Amino acid sequence: MNILNEILTQADKNPHAVAIIQLQKTADNGYFQQSISCTYQTLIQEAQQLTAHLDTLSEKGAQIGVVMGNTPEWVLADIALLLAERVEVPVPLAFSGEQAAFLLHNCQTVLTDAMGAKRLAQWQADGLLLSASPLGVELGKMPPHAHPVRYQPKSGMQDAIIKVLHTSGTTSQPKGVRIRRHGLDALVAALWQCARPDDYQRYLNLVPLSLLIEQVTALYMPLTSGGTVIMPPADLPPLGSPGVTAVERLSLIRQTRPSAMTLTPALVEALAERARQHGNGPNLLQALFGRETVPLLAAGGAPVSAELLHQLDAQGIPVYQGYGLSENSSVAAWNSRGANRIGTVRKPLAHVEVKIAEDGELCLRSSSLFAGYSSEDPSSCAIDQSGWLHTGDLATQDQDGFISIIGRKKTMIITANGRNISPEWLESAYRSVPGVVQAIVYGDKQQFLSGIFIVNDMAQAHAIRRAIATYAREHLNEIEIIPDPVLIPYSPEVMARLFTVTGRPRRNDVPSFLAQYETVTV
Repeated sequence: MNILNEILTQADKNPHAVAIIQLQKTADNGYFQQSISCTYQTLIQEAQQLTAHLDTLSEKGAQIGVVMGNTPEWVLADIALLLAERVEVPVPLAFSGEQAAFLLHNCQTVLTDAMGAKRLAQWQADGLLLSASPLGVELGKMPPHAHPVRYQPKSGMQDAIIKVLHTSGTTSQPKGVRIRRHGLDALVAALWQCARPDDYQRYLNLVPLSLLIEQVTALYMPLTSGGTVIMPPADLPPLGSPGVTAVERLSLIRQTRPSAMTLTPALVEALAERARQHGNGPNLLQALFGRETVPLLAAGGAPVSAELLHQLDAQGIPVYQGYGLSENSSVAAWNSRGANRIGTVRKPLAHVEVKIAEDGELCLRSSSLFAGYSSEDPSSCAIDQSGWLHTGDLATQDQDGFISIIGRKKTMIITANGRNISPEWLESAYRSVPGVVQAIVYGDKQQFLSGIFIVNDMAQAHAIRRAIATYAREHLNEIEIIPDPVLIPYSPEVMARLFTVTGRPRRNDVPSFLAQYETVTV
């Protein structure tokens, strides 16, 4: 499979089919499909115009920043960069100015939509020095080019780096995962072996498109099958944004009637609770999804409770849990119809081999492996001489080949919204706040981060909380903010309980400590 060729083929077959719908809020906070509706023909024509503009600003293989919200302009930019054979560097809007600068320093051009332009201006006001040339992108208003690119499908394309995706490391600077064209093609082809042709006719996009898994499932799966990408209103924050809870998106799901979604664990929990409340009443699928048949529901990012999955499955709502990592261009294993074993992430995809090392680490080898990092980090995954990627995850594999993820060798936090966060450097950062002696950051499977802050003077608790919030707002991205820090007065007993003699947090002791502490203080 060639992703770009497949999208162009769909545009040729059904030029007037709707490729993108962006919703708009009504006065009563409902939603309707009147904001933007873009056909395949329009999408490809404008992508060709944008490609021609890129040719005047950069050479093939150049890195191009993408600073955008979840808007049709993102889809347009992504297709244009594939056409132009440029390297896409997505910059999450939640990133701090320092992190954005790190991502953009090798970019020759930065593509922005209205939201991205506003965020870029904020970063610049905070000191970001931008050497790249910004180029505003607006669907339906791309200025015509004298020599638009007329791209024709190619029977074969050389392998090349087409994206640099940035994930959290052990420092404040994200590490760059270099994604290959042939690797992404192999992944999408393997995913189609687990799905039906009509599964992605109406895909609802709920998480940031800066995440590679959402680019795969929200863009490439629908657009290679003639489907439609449904986007919420541009000003509706995606899941994972501070203060946004999964339950708030249930009404949007019901109104949009999606045929497929990739769910965060928090959204699985919200759906399960709503289904439980509905009980044995009629029209459960209508109440949840606005349709008579269940959508294709995939879950990833962090483990989901097997109990919840069994509950939903018993109510006729299968959720197919998967496993992946950016270093494999996202998905490596995924439960699917006819091969769904709850509590596992299924067997590896057709193009992936796996083995369990002697220490229990999951290793994999595939045709979709990345091409190394653009910036190394102690948390980087290693590929050995035999081509095995050492994932850092602990797993088991049963006699039928089904894989169960049981933990991580590393301390990376994976939130309920599928965001990867390294606690070590974040703890170091928070220790710089005046009044904070030590900090432990946690939040695995939670929607938002939590943290224990050891302080010398509890009489200054209010001022310290304010300082923590101010520091996070000024120096960290939105995902790294701890909305409700737990302040604990310093004592040798507390330090001995929560930290080793070398100052390393005793992470496994945090739950029991908090339970005892709350009992004493209530």
